[in-house]
Amino acid sequence: MDKRYQVFVSSTYADLQDERQEVMQALLELDCIPAGMELFPAANEDQWTLIKKVIDDCDYYMVIIAGRYGSIGPDGLSYTEMEYRYALETGKPVLGFVHRDPGALAASRCESSDEGKGKLAVFRELVQKKMCRFWESPSDLGSQVSRSLVKLIKSSPGIGWVRGNLVPDESATEEILSLRRRVEELQAELQATRTSGPAGTSDLAQGEDAFEIRFSFVASRDEWAHNGKAFESSTVVEWDDIFSALSPLMIHEAVEGDLAKALNNLVRDFAWHDLSESKGFKGLNLMNFKADSDDFQTIKIQLRALGLITKSAKSRSVKDTATYWTLTPYGDNVMTKLRAIRKPETRSSTAET
Repeated sequence: MDKRYQVFVSSTYADLQDERQEVMQALLELDCIPAGMELFPAANEDQWTLIKKVIDDCDYYMVIIAGRYGSIGPDGLSYTEMEYRYALETGKPVLGFVHRDPGALAASRCESSDEGKGKLAVFRELVQKKMCRFWESPSDLGSQVSRSLVKLIKSSPGIGWVRGNLVPDESATEEILSLRRRVEELQAELQATRTSGPAGTSDLAQGEDAFEIRFSFVASRDEWAHNGKAFESSTVVEWDDIFSALSPLMIHEAVEGDLAKALNNLVRDFAWHDLSESKGFKGLNLMNFKADSDDFQTIKIQLRALGLITKSAKSRSVKDTATYWTLTPYGDNVMTKLRAIRKPETRSSTAET
């Protein structure tokens, strides 16, 4: 949204009319809105209230100092210095522009009294403690203002002003708030899916519940499968063990064939010892373990129903017809709990007596 920044320009007036004109031109070229209170009577206390309000409404404040201190307010300070101090107190971004050689200015543009010169010197010193640039001519001042304000806007962006037709109306604002609340609700729901399964899954087999997996394998007297004979058997595996074996492949995503291979390896790990020790297969090489295809499909459906896995939504080429699976946020959380290594339990350091 296009913004325009309002800048309060503070200075004495009669002696700096050409300089102020250059400053105003520089601000307008930067699409800024100049604001100044030189037209208000300085001795009117109500006007000081107005001055403060205008400074509050501005995004930036700048003060220009040459050879004059300015009209004195009720507290013995010039209104220019009062404006500067108020801008500092309220945390307004401030720019100071001080004449490099006030002694070169015409006498009519300088303080005539020693008191005025002293107060001006103190004010110059105060301004130079903050961000400040020196200038010598009206054109030089305009150039200094342009460069300094561009840098200040980048480092300290203000609130700014926008055209009324660009501001959302009441109905649009209500719709934005409604959408924002909906986003917050969806974020809460998403967070909940990371720690709990979908509704209605409590009745499904999971965790330490057992599942019988049928499989085929080859038994051979040598290391070659084609010299052996095929057999069928089954083994019982807990759902946590099944998911623990398959889930790491789906941290990013996994093709269905890789999941089938992982399940075959799991079946081999669970069944090999008992088979190799049995009377009929002792001393034989057991190999080519393959889980039953129907049981593999059941496992996929079960893990999907439990909210642990889902089909990958990544777009692929038309030639790639493979099915890819990935973990859900909940599945990732469950996998981490199953596979992460816990610290060993530490024994009490206090010996029993």
